[in-house]
Amino acid sequence: MAPIDPHSFTDYAHPLTTHIALTLFFDFPSSTIHGAAVLSLSCPHTGPFSLDTRALSIYQILDPDTHSPLPFSLSATPDPIKGTLLSVSLSNHSSFLIIFSTSHASSALQWLSPPQTFNKTHPFVYTQCQSIHARSIFPCQDTPAARVRYSALLNIPRELSGVMAAKHVDRRPPIAGEGNTSLLSQGFGSLWAAEGRVVEAFVMDQPVPPYLFAFAVGELGFREVGPRTRVYSEAVDSVLDAAAREFEGTEEMIRQGERLFGDYEWERFDLLVLPPSFPYGGMENPRMVFLTPTVIKGDASGAQVVAHELAHSWTGNLITNKNNEHFWLNEGFTTYAERRIVEVVQGEDRATLNAGIGWSGLNEDMERFKDNLEFTKLKTKQEGVDPDTVYSQVPYEKGFQFLLRIERQIGRAAFDEFIKKYIATFKFKSIDTETFLDFLKANVPGIEREIDLELWTEGTGIPPDAYEPVSNLYTNIVSLANEFKLGRMPREEEVADWQGQEWELYLENLPKSVEASQIQALDERYRLSESKDYEVKVAFLQLAISSKCRDYHGEVEKTLKEVGRMKYLRPLYTALVQGTGKEEEKILAKRVFAETRDCYHPIAQGVVESVFAKHL
Repeated sequence: MAPIDPHSFTDYAHPLTTHIALTLFFDFPSSTIHGAAVLSLSCPHTGPFSLDTRALSIYQILDPDTHSPLPFSLSATPDPIKGTLLSVSLSNHSSFLIIFSTSHASSALQWLSPPQTFNKTHPFVYTQCQSIHARSIFPCQDTPAARVRYSALLNIPRELSGVMAAKHVDRRPPIAGEGNTSLLSQGFGSLWAAEGRVVEAFVMDQPVPPYLFAFAVGELGFREVGPRTRVYSEAVDSVLDAAAREFEGTEEMIRQGERLFGDYEWERFDLLVLPPSFPYGGMENPRMVFLTPTVIKGDASGAQVVAHELAHSWTGNLITNKNNEHFWLNEGFTTYAERRIVEVVQGEDRATLNAGIGWSGLNEDMERFKDNLEFTKLKTKQEGVDPDTVYSQVPYEKGFQFLLRIERQIGRAAFDEFIKKYIATFKFKSIDTETFLDFLKANVPGIEREIDLELWTEGTGIPPDAYEPVSNLYTNIVSLANEFKLGRMPREEEVADWQGQEWELYLENLPKSVEASQIQALDERYRLSESKDYEVKVAFLQLAISSKCRDYHGEVEKTLKEVGRMKYLRPLYTALVQGTGKEEEKILAKRVFAETRDCYHPIAQGVVESVFAKHL
């Protein structure tokens, strides 16, 4: 067996899947999906064929035409990272049918009971498949190297709506027996056309990596915000209206993205604001970006997250890293593209602030990985490593710095042409770092003599020719943070025009531990612990924890219980449990997690547990 991905059982010698036809019955009372999947291969195959699964029940594998059974086996012991190997014996088959069910242990799915939703009336379920979690919804070659088209029939309660990162075809009554539903497990085939059910039908005609498979089902509403964009959320007017205001400039960002990077290939760019438990800021699912409600800040700065997810429409979704060891190809390019869009739409100062916050985050993660320097590289070795536990700003910000270094070397105009050619050459392909470097050297002759490409991609730490952002606003904020170290707090007239990003940059440049009295004085003047901007609030609370200012433990607990975004959970839990002399903080962290764990997405649960495993 020759794996093509350290996180997948996919065999290099096997044909890749080209299409998956999914039929999914959503059973909310048991938090289970009962499904049928027809997998079509690029060519017929004879012999064992390997698929990734995690926490799935596999009932039958059949010839899709004759329904004759095909032999299959599941590995006896699940791999803690990759899950369970499903091996099916094929005999010149180019397609086969799998009957399966999900379980409570699905790492991609979060099922919310009615009390966990805004309206407290109906349940809700959503997916998060990046990095390696599609395999917990349906069996697949769960590697970015295997790009697939798919169709999906979602059978859901009639009072709910379904959305997907795919083209919506129809909402209609279910048809008995359609899509192999008569074969569904545990008698659910007979319930397919039951009273009170409806089918939402979708197709994805463009080949996408499995981690971009996404759906949400619940009581949903929407607002139109542009010719290509609706914003969806739970059907709560206040949330929908706030989201529509925050993202009203989306169409202008799409147009600027097209000007910089070429045609937008995905037709729609809709946005779904998920419940607060969503573990990321945004997820770039094509046609339907998923967002945390914490990006709705009321000052349009949350649109920068949308700019990042939009930029993925070119770098990440069109061109994808072949596996997670080359993740920087997704995120470094997208961070660069995001800042180019922000620069045009919101101005150079905003883009520089964004880059300044990124620079601070990069330096923090260099400190985080000082004992594991492998993860300060762009191209990493991840055999035996869970990609969720080493997720960091390094591929984003060091990748951005690498591309910025190339731009500085050859000039922006030449780099713009290079990026357009890069996207046109590799769109709808999955590539690795070597492929990018070969393309770079072929199209920018002699670049390897001007920039140490090996140091940038395979070296540890921050290269000496990286570039800390510079602007008058950035320099002023960093200067004020340095003065705080000398005991001077910024005057009100100095911060009168500050928004969340300015405060975030200021707080991230303060010393990691200051006198508790200084923390309290800063908060008494500017009420940072009460900020509606979680970036500001969490940066302040981190500072309070590290300074052992225990007056803020109540606010820390409240924050950990009301959001599930890993960007906030990881630093707050780490600050509570890292280091010595923190018995009270450690007790708080363990109690809050025990009380709140079931409200977090499974991916976030795993990240907090890894923090505890390291420090407790």
